[in-house]
This record gives sequence, structure tokens and C-alpha cells, in this order.
Amino acid sequence: MTITRRDFLSHTASAAFLGAVAPARAFTKKPHRILLRSSWQIVNIGDIAHTPGVLALLERYFPETEVRLWASQDLSEEVMAMEHRRFPKLRIVKGIIGANGKASNPDLQESLEWCEFLLHGSGASLVAARDVAAFIQHFKKPFGVYGITHGSFLSGNDNDLLSQAKFVFFRDSVSLRLAQSQGIKSPIMEFGPDGAFACDLRDDEKALSFLRANNLEAGKFLCCIPRLRYTPYWKIRNQPINTERAARNEAMAEHDHAPLRAAITAVVRETKLKVLLCPEDRSQMEVGKQWVLDKLPADVCERVVWREKFWLTDEAISTYRRSAGLFGLEMHSPIMCIGNGIPAIVGRFQEQTSKGFMWRDIGLGDWLFDFDQQADIDRYVPAVLAMAKNFGAANAKAATARKFVEQRQRATMQVLESTLSKL
Repeated sequence: MTITRRDFLSHTASAAFLGAVAPARAFTKKPHRILLRSSWQIVNIGDIAHTPGVLALLERYFPETEVRLWASQDLSEEVMAMEHRRFPKLRIVKGIIGANGKASNPDLQESLEWCEFLLHGSGASLVAARDVAAFIQHFKKPFGVYGITHGSFLSGNDNDLLSQAKFVFFRDSVSLRLAQSQGIKSPIMEFGPDGAFACDLRDDEKALSFLRANNLEAGKFLCCIPRLRYTPYWKIRNQPINTERAARNEAMAEHDHAPLRAAITAVVRETKLKVLLCPEDRSQMEVGKQWVLDKLPADVCERVVWREKFWLTDEAISTYRRSAGLFGLEMHSPIMCIGNGIPAIVGRFQEQTSKGFMWRDIGLGDWLFDFDQQADIDRYVPAVLAMAKNFGAANAKAATARKFVEQRQRATMQVLESTLSKL
């Protein structure tokens, strides 16, 4: 069960801001020093997008405030270079806080002492719970949480820690309601959009080169993203195979990708659009070829482009912005699409966290499909076709959702501003 937007807005402290939201503008209070704990992994363009999304919001609303990024260890030089192209002054530190309260390197130590406030970025849980706990124990400074899912299989015993936060924004109402039912005591707990909605990275040169090479014209193709039930990290990171999860993937792959193939076939045969089969994580090029491309009818394949190489978030967004819409089984590419006003349909299943329910929260409930429910599968192809055939209605729907997200973003930044003003 999910609550409606009207229901949860009536219970949030920021709802008063939403009636007459001004265009995005900076808050004018004194500058502050924020350490953003984010950047969880780089094998997924959506996980990458969390960080620049929150950075973009902080830049927009707090242009005089200095922000540093406390990143996870696997943040690569390639991804850092991409982030620095957008945020050239961004200082990035890595490392951990030891049991003795000292950071593992001088750069992190200096940043921990320098900051006034720790902001935990968006993620599938309180991802950096250990770092946050060490921070408040040894540095005794305040923190807040921006756009997480709570109560998933990735969550730990974080309730006491969340209760100590100045605010917690949950990216889906299922998480918010669970936190409330568990008695988490943070003074402000509200719906707050995933940071990836605000990600504005671009690489137009790469995107245009790829589109030209594959005869894809702006506005004349849809994007489609496949996904297995469990991300096969044993292939991406050379980890030992999880035989139980691999078996579940194999058992459900045909079930989950048949509706995608049916939608692609309908789009190709009933419209003039092409379809770009593309990845959100490093495993999905292989998945797309095996379970979608190789099983399509020959006449349909002629108008389907398979992207066989992984890409980064900036090129992906530049591509999505030139598409007519997106559908598939991932979450963060749809988030990035709606954040840029592009229609996006989400498919989900029980193995995922509750993050998919944010589509209902932002007014896109009829673009959310539960692939464990036959009734949802039955209406999937008609929904994709409707998006493909009626650009005006689909774009208007995406624009309405985007406006709501932007209203909530501004409200969350006002909460942050109020919190910082009391330091």
C-alpha cells in the first residue's frame, strides 16, 4: 500500500512551501561548509548520478557555500574527471575514520575538522552508516540524510542513527511510512526526491557521435533498458558466483524480458520510431543482447540499435534528452529522464527495493509496472505504445512530474537552509 501525494504532503512540514513555489533561486544566508558523503559505486550510471545531482542542488541554492565530497574508495579517475568537468572547484576526499577517531589520511582528517555539517547523499539505504556513526561519535557535529530508501535488504540496524539526524528525506513513501511506524525520532522526516533527479551532467559530443554512427535521430527513438532480478556482481567485479541469485536470474529472465520484446516489436511495427537498447549497469549490455536483441523478429531487429559498450552518466543523459522516452526494468535512468522532462516508464519486481514506488509519489503511478503481477504485464505494451504514439500527452505528463519533483527539491533545500542557519 502507498500513500497518495495529497496524503503525504498533508503530513510534511514543508507542504506549506508547495502552494506557490518560486523559480529556483539561491538562499541568501551566510555561507557554510558541507561535507557530502556520497558516491557509492561506479558500475551503475544511476549510482554515479546521485552525487552530481545533490551537488547541483547545493550549487543552485547555496552558491556561496563550500561543499566537499567524501567519496567511497572505488570512485575512479574517469568518474572524478567527469564530475570535475561539471564542478571544477570540487574537492574530493576518500578514507575512513578509525577506531581511535582519526581519519585514515590527512585530507579526510582536515575535511572532517573543516566541515560544519555532514550530508549523507541518496542511496538504497543509509549506505555509509558506519562513517556517519564514527563522525558523530568522534567529531560531534550534526548531519542530515538526503533521499534514501529505508527497510530494504540493504539496510542495517540504522534506526537509532537516523533518529539522531537533523532531518531524513526518504525517496519513496513506503520508506517514510516504515520509518514513522518504527518510531524513528528525527525531527523532520519527509519525502525527498532521489538526488539523481537533479543530475545535469552532459557529454553532447559523445552522444551525438554515437547517434550519428547508428542513424538515430533526435526525437525519433525510444530507449529500452533490460535487467536481471539480481545484478550479477560476480561478473562485474569477479566475485564468487552467488548460485542462488544466478539461478533466480535464469529462471525469471524470459518472463521479465518477454514484455520488453513485445513492447519493442509493437513500437517498431506500429510507429516510425527506432529503439536503442542500452545499459544502466555494466552487466546489461550482455543481458540486452541475450534476452532481448537475439530473440526479436528479423524485421524488428532492423530498427533496433544495441549499445554494446558501457557509458558514463553524462553521455547517457545527453542521449536520453534526445530520445522520445524510455522504458525498461531499471529505476535511475527513468529518474534522470524525468529530471530532464523526458517520459519514462518503470518496471519493477519483488527483488528490488521499494524505490520504484516513488513513481506513484510523483504522480506517475500508471507508468509503474509490477512484473510480478500479470495484470500489470498485460497493460505494459499498451502503455509503451501510448507513450510512443502521443508525444504531447507523454511530455506533458513528464513535465508535471518534473515540476512536482522540483517543488520538493526546493522545499528540502529550505529545510537544509533552516538547519544550517541554526549552527
